[in-house]
Amino acid sequence: MPKAFCSDHVRAVHKPHLLSDNGSSCVSGDLAECLQDKGMRHSCGAPYHPQTRGKMARWHQTLKTPCLLENYFPPDELEAHIEAFVDHDNRQRYPAILNNVTPSDVYFGRDKAILQQREMIKQNSLQARRLQHRKQTA
Repeated sequence: MPKAFCSDHVRAVHKPHLLSDNGSSCVSGDLAECLQDKGMRHSCGAPYHPQTRGKMARWHQTLKTPCLLENYFPPDELEAHIEAFVDHDNRQRYPAILNNVTPSDVYFGRDKAILQQREMIKQNSLQARRLQHRKQTA
């Protein structure tokens, strides 16, 4: 399992939740026991409704594409590549759907403070531009 999944030191604003399909491995007792030990909830998507998991399927395809372009002979290399991808995706990428805040910032509740700080910087920049424009036209 990925290190992020097994970490017991994560304190999140949202309760972790696993959304999966109705596959046999997803409804097994072992998975339910593991998730219960981690304090996670589990829900299955609606049968014959692929849109439920469409975003995650697309994310997995994005992960697989660069992996298929290179050869990873020891499994450790592939695991390191996947871990680097997940770290980049969670901590360095700013998706527009999340108001250009990283997913980890949203997950840990830092998004509101970041957006307020950006708004303050924007207002200060606008005031400085107006002042500069007035000086040039005067």
